[in-house]
Amino acid sequence: MFGNSFLDLICLVLLFPLAGTIINGFLGKRLNKSIVGFIGCAAIGLSFIVALFVLLDLLKLSPEHRVFEKEYFTWIGSGAFKAIAGLQVDPLSVVMILVVTGVGFLIHVYSIGYMHEDESFYRYFTYLNLFTFSMLLLVLANNFLLMFIGWEGVGLCSYLLIGFWFEKRSASAAGMKAFIVNRVGDFGFILAILLIFVTFHTIDFTEVFHAAPEHLQIGSTVAAIITLLLFVGAVGKSAQIPLYVWLPDAMEGPTPVSALIHAATMVTAGVYMVVRCNVLYTLSPFTMTVVAVIGGTTALFAASIGLVQNDIKRVLAYSTVSQIGYMFLACGLGGYITGVFHLVTHAFFKALLFLGSGSVIHGLGGEQDMRKMGALKKYMPITYITFFIGTLAIAGIPPFAGFFSKDEILLEAYTKGNLFFWGLGALAALLTAFYMFRLLFMTFHGKSKMTKHVEEHVHESPKSILFPLIVLAVLSIVGGFLGFPTMSVINEFLAPVIGAGHHGVESHHVSSNLMFSMMGISTGIAIVGIVLAYIMYISRPDLPGTIAKKFGKTYNIILNKYFVDEIYDGIFIKPTLRVSNLLWKVVDVRVIDGFVNAVGRLTILKGEVLKLCQTGFVRNYAFSIMLGGIIIIICSILFL
Repeated sequence: MFGNSFLDLICLVLLFPLAGTIINGFLGKRLNKSIVGFIGCAAIGLSFIVALFVLLDLLKLSPEHRVFEKEYFTWIGSGAFKAIAGLQVDPLSVVMILVVTGVGFLIHVYSIGYMHEDESFYRYFTYLNLFTFSMLLLVLANNFLLMFIGWEGVGLCSYLLIGFWFEKRSASAAGMKAFIVNRVGDFGFILAILLIFVTFHTIDFTEVFHAAPEHLQIGSTVAAIITLLLFVGAVGKSAQIPLYVWLPDAMEGPTPVSALIHAATMVTAGVYMVVRCNVLYTLSPFTMTVVAVIGGTTALFAASIGLVQNDIKRVLAYSTVSQIGYMFLACGLGGYITGVFHLVTHAFFKALLFLGSGSVIHGLGGEQDMRKMGALKKYMPITYITFFIGTLAIAGIPPFAGFFSKDEILLEAYTKGNLFFWGLGALAALLTAFYMFRLLFMTFHGKSKMTKHVEEHVHESPKSILFPLIVLAVLSIVGGFLGFPTMSVINEFLAPVIGAGHHGVESHHVSSNLMFSMMGISTGIAIVGIVLAYIMYISRPDLPGTIAKKFGKTYNIILNKYFVDEIYDGIFIKPTLRVSNLLWKVVDVRVIDGFVNAVGRLTILKGEVLKLCQTGFVRNYAFSIMLGGIIIIICSILFL
């Protein structure tokens, strides 16, 4: 079996997580927790191993031939419409499946220790395997419709996992919020698929992307509509303005779920879809500008909210919204490879930070408020070191992973001569360095603000939790060298698929002086943010309170997330509820039910009248016959 190329066995990447879902879903309740955990982890681990061999097989081919498509059967055939169930392997999909299965495997291992005491342990791993399967289907699909199935699958699993502890009202509400907000974006994606078929008479990626430059002119209206509709779907799935509101509430789910959603699966789906459709987006400069504006604005907007949040997971959630914005900013500027590069490095350090926060929460018995932490460095040294590495990476300090990818995005904006986008990215980077080191200082440094009971029981996490942290910390240190300017492995690997020779900073001959100057500036920006955080939370811990009082109104607005949820509640939710109540109480109850009930009452009344004729007495029947006869005679006399 394994004598064939692993490219032919690409379906195993999907089948292993699906098998884990089925086994734990149907038998998990009867199995020991250790067996359930082993099955869940082994399913993703085996997928990762197959993905590695697929990568090796792909590397054996020349760059221009690194595209492999495996068709299995005709899924839908109706008239001119045809959808083939098939998988597509190329450098982009391989990068994605390695991230999904590699980081996903570490999160699964972490979950064994973190969720071991939960009564629904088997249900958790069932959902987690299904989530991974759906994301893998999304990135391996060879056509838009099959991608949409995976797209909807991750949406369903996010609902199940965010609301995993559905006994909590806040958790079930957060799951529902994520589900509904994503439906808004998905409607745009569905319309895009329909328009793609009408335009190209196919939904196959290869056929659409080959036909697009011939059928559509650069700047054409059809190209703009298709790409904008696709981007609506991406905005919902990847939590960008205006559909970002579901992601911060997603922290209601277990912390490993947050890590999986934020680092390796759902929120990266929109970025992947835009990069996959780079041929279409390049045909619409208008849409690319929209993508860059939304991405840059979201990066800065979410970063500003992260400045004042006090829940450790909520800070990281807004950080994700901001970092995904960076990826879209890169894509909007034409730097698709740069966007993927930041996606990869972000997966490393964001998974590390979320799992690190989970370790803190685990050690403190469930506490998430940073104002009730402090001085954890001495109690949780390994968690602290790994978290510190992740913080350096996201802040953009060299040589950590986030530095290289973030710097590429800023360089992309600068070399395109777009100082506005460069300014958005630079300011967002400054705020990111500040709020992440604020989180680090409030949690691990300074004086302890823990209660006596919590401080007596605080402890370092078990090995099953620490092992993934250590691995992710190493990846957060070395991962950036995949895109190191002088040996950009990821650029060379992705170029044949994404067309790097025509788009992105990799097509510009940037001088070494400019490159290192920009590196120095971006590093300086990060250092300024770190120094400010140190002054405000270590040197002068009274300063934040003083500033908050002095700028009370501004602070209150940012603390309440610019009241966006309240605005949405007033504009969309309450009117929808009022219309729903009107339809229910008036149209449904009074009109529809009233008509049906009236028919029923009329039938009953008719029966009540008619039953008077059925008395069972012969004299009554004789009288009726006689009366009828008299009436007939009188009528005959009158009318004849």
